[in-house]
Amino acid sequence: MEQNILVLGRYRLLDRIGRGGMGEVWAAEDEYLGRRVAVKLLRPDSGSGGGPPELLRERFRREARLAAGLQHPGITVIHDFGEWDGILFLVMELLEGADLGRLLEGPPPGPLPVPEVVAAAEQIAAALAYTHARGVIHRDLKPGNLIRTPDGAVKICDFGIARLGSDLGVTSRHHGGGFPVGTPAYMSPEQIDGSGVDERSDLYSFGCVLYELLVGHPPFHQGDPLVILLQHRDDPPLPPRRLRPEIPEELQRLVLHLLAKDPDARPSGAEEVAHRLRAMPGAGGPAPLPDWARAMGPVPVSLIRVRSDLPAVAQLTRRWT
Repeated sequence: MEQNILVLGRYRLLDRIGRGGMGEVWAAEDEYLGRRVAVKLLRPDSGSGGGPPELLRERFRREARLAAGLQHPGITVIHDFGEWDGILFLVMELLEGADLGRLLEGPPPGPLPVPEVVAAAEQIAAALAYTHARGVIHRDLKPGNLIRTPDGAVKICDFGIARLGSDLGVTSRHHGGGFPVGTPAYMSPEQIDGSGVDERSDLYSFGCVLYELLVGHPPFHQGDPLVILLQHRDDPPLPPRRLRPEIPEELQRLVLHLLAKDPDARPSGAEEVAHRLRAMPGAGGPAPLPDWARAMGPVPVSLIRVRSDLPAVAQLTRRWT
């Protein structure tokens, strides 16, 4: 796609701000309403035969429908969706700020201050409680899908592999290509083995995110994707206070509660998690972005990505079945 193209006679593409395996995100001008937006495009060359496979097109459509139906301060706002000249597009709010993964990279690199983690976590938990109440499971929660805006608000984006709760009669291993879908460092044991995924899987992924924000890396992060997946399934996580003693005991208890292998042993829901976070000493309002992150400009949110580790995940799935 090129600069200055007018999509559907309305959205003028200005600057490409992100690119993934199957999509591009552009900063654009909505010429009808005179506002800046982000436009996500499914590239026509992303599949074989000159166009994307129908499975990927349907995945894009599902993301649009799911995300457009979610109206919450902690979720990226979707303005429009359609198809133009054979290309699927999604129009969303243009966010300024940085994703939490980028904040971990610094400068300086490393874990975030504990009060900032608690403030961000409370917002994420509230947004998850909202989506779960509507039968929507994210299925790929990770720092790169969590955007912190300049005023400290945190928003969840990329519902590209979310699934309605009513669709959960089909397990994760049946999602398209015969493998569990997600990012290995944040996948729940039940998401890995295809035993059935519900809201509690998002809670496990949320626990992985909190662990990383507190100590600088996820609970399982060393080795190839196969090793990491096996660790999620079989190994207990190292308590985060072993790596960072200033983490409050009650925060560690919450993280380890979220990381329980058995879904039934996790918190009852995201609303409980939000309540526990609000009650923690030092919990406060949103933390503003550091100056270096404010200068980054628009965030390339909600890219559909082809993940290089999926063949390895498929291989592991075949080994278990």
